[in-house]
Amino acid sequence: MKDGPTNDGKKTKRKERMRFASADQVAQLAGVSRSAVSRTFTPGASVAPATRERVQKAAEELGYHVNDLARGVLANQSRLVGIVATRPEVGFRAHLAAALAKALIKRGSIPILINTGQTEDELLAAQKILIGHRAEATIILSGSPPASFVDIAHRNGQPLVVIGRTEPDADHVSAGNAEASRNAAAAFFDKGYRRLAVAASHSATSSILEREDAFLAAAEEFGASVSVGRGIDSDYDSGIDAARQLFSRAERPDAVYCTNDLIAFGLMDHVRKTLGLRVPEDVAVIGFDDVPGAAWLSYRLTTFRQDPVVMAQRAVDLVERRLASPDLPPAYERVIPELIFRDSFTP
Repeated sequence: MKDGPTNDGKKTKRKERMRFASADQVAQLAGVSRSAVSRTFTPGASVAPATRERVQKAAEELGYHVNDLARGVLANQSRLVGIVATRPEVGFRAHLAAALAKALIKRGSIPILINTGQTEDELLAAQKILIGHRAEATIILSGSPPASFVDIAHRNGQPLVVIGRTEPDADHVSAGNAEASRNAAAAFFDKGYRRLAVAASHSATSSILEREDAFLAAAEEFGASVSVGRGIDSDYDSGIDAARQLFSRAERPDAVYCTNDLIAFGLMDHVRKTLGLRVPEDVAVIGFDDVPGAAWLSYRLTTFRQDPVVMAQRAVDLVERRLASPDLPPAYERVIPELIFRDSFTP
């Protein structure tokens, strides 16, 4: 029987392959001290130009990069920034998470996405990762991450920025949900629609609730009749569920405000494909978010645009502000969405 490679042998080979260039090797090749290498790669540190040049040339030849993990251990803080979200792959959150990652990398940070999941074990694992890696800051996206994340950030002195949520003692970035929703009701009413509806969800996130409440209040002020349909979550299937509720009633709405675009897509498909109604001739629709699908020919959705790039940069700016001045009072950044007109509703 021939002897095959053992697992220990495979591990040894992997270790041999993964040999990162060290600062000592750079120092030896450049003919300088180990501390000169450290100063060369420390922003603001004093080092002679000639020494810097030799060190950088040696580092480039060896493929050396600073060990940020080791520096983080010494400082008890890393360059990691936690992006915390429930179902970050869904809808606007996916685009916001991507924009945040890009903005943080540009800053020199390392984004780490914490998907809070749905079970207690998943939540516990996410908590351990966030605090165990000594994240420099935490950014919580719209949705429903557990309150324990907020508590952990506060108890460990981490800067905390929330987007689309309300948390005490945190810096905030939010969309103008109430302003946009009132504008939606006014736009419908001004065009002559009187049987209004809002398609929302039972997810009860602060953004969804704010949009629904503001639209209902404005519609009632205008004297229009208004009905509500809600799905379980803020997704495509919930749009179908909301449409079933709204259009099974004796008095069908002639205009529907959807609290996000995914709900609008489900609602539009149901009223057109299942009920045979036309959009906007039989029912006008306005959404919220302006995800890329809103511009697709199948939808051509009129919707309020949240700009993920703008919101991400505002959040990163707040992280910088908090790191520079930890004792400042909480900051509130409000980004007012723009109504983008397409075919589902025109003024």
